[in-house]
Amino acid sequence: MRTSAGPWTVTGFAACQLLLVVPSIVAVVLVAVGGLLALVTIGVPILLLGLPALRWIADRHRSMAARTLGHDVPADYLPTEGLSTLARVRTWAVDPMTWRDLLWVLVSLTVGFALALVTVLLLVLVVTGAFWWYGAPHVMRLRASIDRMFLTRGHTEQLEQRVVDLTVSRADTVDHNATELRRIERDLHDGVQARMVAVGMTLGLADDLFERDPEAALRLLTEARDTTGAALADLRAVVRGIHPPVLADRGLTGAVEALALDMALPVTVLSDLAGRPPEPVESAAYFAVAECLANVGKHSGATRAWVDLHHDAGVLRASVGDDGRGGADPRHGSGLIGIMRRLSAFDGTMVVSSPDRGPTLITLEIPCALSSPRTTLSSATG
Repeated sequence: MRTSAGPWTVTGFAACQLLLVVPSIVAVVLVAVGGLLALVTIGVPILLLGLPALRWIADRHRSMAARTLGHDVPADYLPTEGLSTLARVRTWAVDPMTWRDLLWVLVSLTVGFALALVTVLLLVLVVTGAFWWYGAPHVMRLRASIDRMFLTRGHTEQLEQRVVDLTVSRADTVDHNATELRRIERDLHDGVQARMVAVGMTLGLADDLFERDPEAALRLLTEARDTTGAALADLRAVVRGIHPPVLADRGLTGAVEALALDMALPVTVLSDLAGRPPEPVESAAYFAVAECLANVGKHSGATRAWVDLHHDAGVLRASVGDDGRGGADPRHGSGLIGIMRRLSAFDGTMVVSSPDRGPTLITLEIPCALSSPRTTLSSATG
């Protein structure tokens, strides 16, 4: 929560808004013309010029409204990074915030212009100085409230979007859990079960040979013992895939350090966690970090990597970075998509920064509280 702006600041905002009137008119004309001509080729370049200009102007007003009101005024635009030109235009067309911007600019050029002009005139006309000092903040707060009403989603829209996000997250979680269950069943059937069947058959043969050929029976018993050991190893691997014992014993920091020790390149683990997240969150964060490190080892060509575990303001943050070739894209490859699905079950997010030639930084965030305070260490592994 920020402190709302004073009379001098809001008057400066009013002056800036008056200066933005002409660019706003130009931008809305470009958008209108580009929209009318969108069915022909020339309309697309006009939209590519007009809509970004309109969004830039709207963002300036959001920033001024946030300073005036003392709290954030988020844009909530649909993401368009990495999209082709036509895909970007289509996304703009279906984005509710685009239509909000267009409606807002009409209000801004009328009611908003009048309120900003009144604020500036109250200062310029010396005899109205007292009215300006006490009235300007109220006038501009009214203007900022109007901007906020149009330039950000309302409470109802946010709730509707939240319902959609939760529905998608639930479906992804159900699919992920079903996939994991099939994987466990397959591992048990193809691994542990097959080995235990082999043990039973070997013991049966040993029983038949015990009186006629004790030495052969002894060899079969030795083979059965070895097969039993392999079956136990397979079973431990399956259990480790469900919930690693090291995670239960040493917590998230210790488990990530154990992952780092198994990497073929040096991995630095930094952690200031003063406690442990809830077990489901801890498990999700562990497997997400494990997948990120696996991607580093397989695809990045990096010489070093690092993991930073941090908890602040009720959010667990795990950052995984490397100095590799970059180019990681969440839209391609099942690994990053799987991480996003895993985190979405806990209202978590993933942000990927991976320009060509690197470095790559993946930031995972999961809202949660910590419990059981304990001491954590920093380590460098290789």
